[in-house]
Amino acid sequence: MVYLIETLKNFWELTLDVWKTGVLGIDIGRLLIAISIFVIFLILRRLFTRFILAFMKRMAQRTGSDLDDQAIDVLESPIRFIPIVMGTFFVIEYLELPSTLALIGDHLVRSLITFSIFWALFRLVDPLSQFLRNLEKVFTLAMVQWLVKAIKAAIIFIGAATILQIWGIEVGPILAGLGLFGVAVALGAQDLFKNLIAGILIIAEKRFNTGDFIKVKDTVEGVVETIGFRSTVVRRLDSAPVFVPNTQLSDSAVTNYSSRSHRRIFWKIGVEYRTSVDQLRAIRDGIEAYVMENDAFAKPPETLLFVRIDSFSDSSIDIMLYCFTKTNDWGEWLEIKESLAYAIKEIVETAGSAFAFPSQSLYIETNIGEGPETFVLPDSKTQEKQK
Repeated sequence: MVYLIETLKNFWELTLDVWKTGVLGIDIGRLLIAISIFVIFLILRRLFTRFILAFMKRMAQRTGSDLDDQAIDVLESPIRFIPIVMGTFFVIEYLELPSTLALIGDHLVRSLITFSIFWALFRLVDPLSQFLRNLEKVFTLAMVQWLVKAIKAAIIFIGAATILQIWGIEVGPILAGLGLFGVAVALGAQDLFKNLIAGILIIAEKRFNTGDFIKVKDTVEGVVETIGFRSTVVRRLDSAPVFVPNTQLSDSAVTNYSSRSHRRIFWKIGVEYRTSVDQLRAIRDGIEAYVMENDAFAKPPETLLFVRIDSFSDSSIDIMLYCFTKTNDWGEWLEIKESLAYAIKEIVETAGSAFAFPSQSLYIETNIGEGPETFVLPDSKTQEKQK
């Protein structure tokens, strides 16, 4: 009996020793309390998200600006991360860790705080980039987009350097090593840097912007979606995206249709050869009057305008129409062309003429009495009858 009591006593003392020793010298009781503290902060995080953020959003909606609404939307995730950082801080403070672990815990909390700050700054770049839109008067939209990307990259770099500095890692030697590594990479990635430089030149020269309709010689024709660091995305009319390397855009002939002030109409209108001179004059004057009186067309001296009897083709008399529309929109341009076609057909028919179509005429002439007659040798039967 005494032995059993001593054994149970020893077991209890062993259990208490394990309880007090716990993990890394921290008793299990304090660990359980620390876990409970962290869980409480997780619960507070849900309550904070449900009530505080909802209240902030309602207040932002009452203002006349959309900037605060966008700022709260992008800062929602970093703000929800704050209770986790606070919970980690209180847990480390409560545990009273040994010197080495306390130092690690301090670095961890500092790193989480730094991460939260730079995460919020990174998310704020997009709504605050609205102020950079004013620079579009000086720079192109693509240059502003590149500037926004550069600001984001700078925030990431500074944030990473700050966290490394907290943990006692010197950034200078790393940068020096990256410089040597960059030289080695540059030798093997020359095309990447060529495309990068070509992209900078494209933006600096303002060859085209996002949303412009361009045609790259022997490559693609479509709308520019994005101008990236390595390639430019051009979406064709069939909605298929084409990724064109910037060097090809820099070295090839690129036609920017969106930069046109007007759209051209250049037609050859063929009428029949039976059309008289008076009818030709009526048709020419009618077409010219329609273009000059229509507000959809640009007038001289702003642009060129020619309506002339141009040439005598194989099966038609050709009237040249050379003019420009005021609109640069393709759909509106097609509507103007359609109305012009209706008007020209009505003008030609009103003048009593008609449109010519490809044809060929064959003339056979027999000249009687000119030149000697053909001698025909009589046959034998004919000679016997004559006898």
